[in-house]
Amino acid sequence: MRALNRKQHCNMKFFRSLFILPVVLPTLLVGLFLYGGLELAGVQYKKGVNPGLQVALSSTSTRSEEKKTFTSIAPTQVALPPVIVSHLSTPKPLKAAYMTSCIASGKNLRAPLTQFIETSELNALVIDIKDYTGMVSIDTGDPRFVVNTKGCHIPDIKEFIAELHQKNIYVIGRVTVMQDSVYPKLHPDAGVKRKSDGAIWKDKKGLMFIDPGASEYWQYMVDLGKASHALGFDEINYDYIRYPSDGDMSNALFARSGSSTKAAMMNKFYTYLGGGMREAHIPTSADFFGMTTTNKDDLGIGQVLENGLRNFDYLAPMVYPSHYPPNFNGWKNPNLVPYEIIKFSMDKAVARANALEEKESGYVRQGTSTPPFIPKGIYANKLRPWIQDFNYGKVYTEADVHAQQKAVYDSGLTSWMSWDPKNVYTKSAYHEELKPVTMAN
Repeated sequence: MRALNRKQHCNMKFFRSLFILPVVLPTLLVGLFLYGGLELAGVQYKKGVNPGLQVALSSTSTRSEEKKTFTSIAPTQVALPPVIVSHLSTPKPLKAAYMTSCIASGKNLRAPLTQFIETSELNALVIDIKDYTGMVSIDTGDPRFVVNTKGCHIPDIKEFIAELHQKNIYVIGRVTVMQDSVYPKLHPDAGVKRKSDGAIWKDKKGLMFIDPGASEYWQYMVDLGKASHALGFDEINYDYIRYPSDGDMSNALFARSGSSTKAAMMNKFYTYLGGGMREAHIPTSADFFGMTTTNKDDLGIGQVLENGLRNFDYLAPMVYPSHYPPNFNGWKNPNLVPYEIIKFSMDKAVARANALEEKESGYVRQGTSTPPFIPKGIYANKLRPWIQDFNYGKVYTEADVHAQQKAVYDSGLTSWMSWDPKNVYTKSAYHEELKPVTMAN
């Protein structure tokens, strides 16, 4: 056949389109309708989520082209305002529960515990920022802090904290300090070494530790605290602020600590850390071994109660009854006497805190006619112990949790934090109206 000229070709295309259009157009309209319906059904599946927001959050979807198409036609699509970071004042008294970063990482995972806190006497939540791995659960925007994207990562931490603040829940970020298996790999000189071969020392769990004498790490911790506070955390809680205690300690070399005693080196660190955070106007708390309340030495880990009281806004002795040795203070099994253990420990802590206040006040007694020193609670009111709500050595019941709470109150204190590594709390133990008026000691 002879080739058609351009005009004839165009005329033929035009007539063909008139013939095909009535067939194709309905098909296209039906397809668009079904496609839009499917996308809307997917958006509405998660209750309480704005359709536009749901699409914006679906960044991991493999259907990127479909997502773009729907976004362009969705009538409800609006620009969401950025989260405005705010902070709450420290509640008095404070009653907190602990939440792992794994539970905090998902909305459905964290919702039950969040609701429980909202409907109980609890008014604060402790969330992991940095754990034993050395990685962090939040994106601070600082590349020095390695985000645990393959583990327990909280991608919407600002939104989550804002939600908690709306419920008037105070948010504390927990930072595991000297236990760190990331920093020593990048900075081997900062790690605890093995005497035998100079390699990085590890505890019995295979975890690395920072040599407390590595002073460059001190600022690293201050910077992490500031970056976390900038995301909305109201307070930074420092844990593992000590020398290691488990493993082959005879082969542990603290080259950076030099000849300094453990207590003196840790006190230098506390002074630097607490001072840096205080200058930034960020509340701090520090976790100490429970027996620091009764022992005058440093327990071989550098922790001395008075040093902690001087340098942090709050001090949290971990007075878990299950963690005391058999026959402590004459109790064959301390796990069976939760009230007595905590009452004894916190009485000692309060007495030492008041003695420290008296010493630093310059008060001098002159004979029996001089009135006794009356403490104002400058240091005693910093005491905020961790209590136990996990099974170890026995099943912990509502009565056991109540006994610990009562021991705290009977020692003259008002605040406590409850620990359960599995985040499965004895819910009936956290409602003031359900507590008995009296409880046998």
